[in-house]
Amino acid sequence: MYPKFITLTTENIAKEHICCAFSDKKCKESYELKKEWLGKEFDNGYVFRRIDERAKVFIEYVPAEKAWIPVDAPNYLMLNCFWVSGQYKGKGYAKALLQSAVDDARAQGRDGLVTVAGTAKFHFMSDTKWLLRQGFETVEKLPYGFSLLVRKLNPQAANPRFRESVKSGECAFKEGIAVYYTNRCPFTEYHVRQSLIETAAKRNLPLEIIKLETMEQAQSSPTPATIFSLFYNGKFVTTDLRVCMDSRFDKVVK
Repeated sequence: MYPKFITLTTENIAKEHICCAFSDKKCKESYELKKEWLGKEFDNGYVFRRIDERAKVFIEYVPAEKAWIPVDAPNYLMLNCFWVSGQYKGKGYAKALLQSAVDDARAQGRDGLVTVAGTAKFHFMSDTKWLLRQGFETVEKLPYGFSLLVRKLNPQAANPRFRESVKSGECAFKEGIAVYYTNRCPFTEYHVRQSLIETAAKRNLPLEIIKLETMEQAQSSPTPATIFSLFYNGKFVTTDLRVCMDSRFDKVVK
């Protein structure tokens, strides 16, 4: 049905690329950690589908009960990373990838699709305005900039909701920098463990790094952006991984 796309599996992931960071040599370890993470999550129904070319055109989704995100959404599919870049924009690839997820949701008897996005566009998150044009609606907003979007296939289904752990926009570490991250992204390990450590040390700032190692940890985290979130003096600041870099930190945190 989707001849231009391939779906990764435990059988082909070793030889297939996962779009992001495939040409970034410094993130090679992070890239392999993302592949390792995916390999484990396939058993939970995780789907990684991409164009059959060397390009950043892909979608990721999973049964919401198994998502590494603090959202309650029983019987929905959770959209995770969803990206169409460069020359592939505006050619229908995003709509086709999204439709493949919708078709999967229908085939599984799901109530619909759910995703976390920025109320305004957030870095490393899907384009909220575009999703709203594709039939998604906002069912909940957090005061520090996140929205929960739903595209229902069953109009009578209950709305998903954010978990209590994310409602305040604050974390337990009240001095300096705190970062929560997972290996859901092939850039995080390098930039958190190298770039950010150097950036914090240069500014003599306390730094707490919290790697969410399990689904349960991710589902109870203080941020709905479990790929990467930075807090400063206890308050959420950004999902922009570039904040780890010395050249970007002061501008973003300010």
